[in-house]
Amino acid sequence: MKKIKLIALSLLTVVGMSTLNSCTEDFEELNTNPNTSPFAMPESLLAPALTDMVKRNLDRALRLNNELMQVHVARSDNDEIHRYVVRSAEADYMWNNWYTQITDFKDIYSSAEVLSRTYPTQAYHKTFMGVGLICEVWAFSLLTDMYGDIPYFNANKVKEGILMPAFDKQEAIYADLFRKLEEANTLLSVTNGDFPSELKPLDPLYNGSATNWRKFGNSLYLRLLLRVSGKPDKIINNEMTAAEKIGQMVDTSPATYPIISSNAESAILRFTGTAPYQSPFQTVRDADWNTAQNLAEFFVNNLNEWGDPRITVWATLREGRYAGIQSGYETGRLPAAQSSYLPALRTNPLLGNILNYPEVQLILAEAALKGYIAGSPKTYYETGATNGITLWGLTVPAGYLTNEEVMWEENYEFEKKMDLIHLQKYYALFFTDFQQWYEYRRTGHPVLPIGPGVQNNGQMPSRLNYPLYVQSLNRENYLKAVADQGSDDINTKVWWQQ
Repeated sequence: MKKIKLIALSLLTVVGMSTLNSCTEDFEELNTNPNTSPFAMPESLLAPALTDMVKRNLDRALRLNNELMQVHVARSDNDEIHRYVVRSAEADYMWNNWYTQITDFKDIYSSAEVLSRTYPTQAYHKTFMGVGLICEVWAFSLLTDMYGDIPYFNANKVKEGILMPAFDKQEAIYADLFRKLEEANTLLSVTNGDFPSELKPLDPLYNGSATNWRKFGNSLYLRLLLRVSGKPDKIINNEMTAAEKIGQMVDTSPATYPIISSNAESAILRFTGTAPYQSPFQTVRDADWNTAQNLAEFFVNNLNEWGDPRITVWATLREGRYAGIQSGYETGRLPAAQSSYLPALRTNPLLGNILNYPEVQLILAEAALKGYIAGSPKTYYETGATNGITLWGLTVPAGYLTNEEVMWEENYEFEKKMDLIHLQKYYALFFTDFQQWYEYRRTGHPVLPIGPGVQNNGQMPSRLNYPLYVQSLNRENYLKAVADQGSDDINTKVWWQQ
């Protein structure tokens, strides 16, 4: 029993740890020698942390997000996730791994800060600081959107003696995430901030471009602002609501807040097929990739109706056509096999998506529709829809935007327009961690059919429960969090859903 408790305690300290070395041997030839510095150099941490985070996100996007959001359906008569049955053990994996990578992202910032003070004429150290902040915000946003209130301000502080950190309210967490993105935007605006040539290969996302990292950070800012834009709180420095901040960024001060403006600027960790930049699905057997699940009717039917060419790079043909199976089918009525993920998709470089240009345009479409910004929601919508196709190297079919199922009409009701935007966003977010699910929880769009075998009273889960070992070992703080947020189950809504 004592051994079990020690193992569990070591897991719990994931949220308090501050390790300086999580690099893998795949990166040995790329990394700066840490023996020449009293701390890990930021360039030695960036690629391993980014790559590990994207791979783990993809692993659970396949398992959780894609089944909840009817991208695919497990062909099994068990209580599967597509029936809204989410076991409590699902909570541990992402909690542990996101907190682990947050340690590295924090270390990128702190070590770069020391270097910036030591070598003030080398502007690229400030760029590393900005990169560290953006990555930390990205990871923490995924955590809080998954669980709600989480350890934040005192997380990753085991060296300071904090082993049992308190859970912070999501509203306070979001306010600090926005503060960090403001700081990152300032840090990345310095002149001559690009990485020196010898360090550029250590940045798998933007090859050391400060400008592109800045655009990514501000686009992430927009994603998160929109997520909480339904709240009236003045969450930006106690001075501005999220909706007002979106207006400032896009309409009032666009030069101060540059955003992703083309597919080429999308934040995508492009897999090369060579270690360490290999898709987590690269070694998955064909049988496991194609047989364990089939694509869902909802996912396939929209693409078929639109004549959307993305289906040709995402799905297999079944008896000469693309077809899906019903999500939430009744137990004991296993449907016949239909289209599945295309085998070549396992290693497609675009699976490493973090935040792309089509998503940014569809964020702006919703913001314009709701009056947060000026401009035409139709224009933003159509730009997002067409670039969602061209991002994959495909040609937009003639008449695509005038297809009855795609076409934007100004006389449509608000909810119809929201569904158009979020249907396109659903496909723009293909395999993008849990963003499809987070957006559905926020908006109820796109409207998903509910199968006859769905459980949980037909209610889409709103969060994951806290990990079981956290419930046990950090019990006092856990109980406070539950008392404040609500029951620790999948149906308790997080702050921005309320």
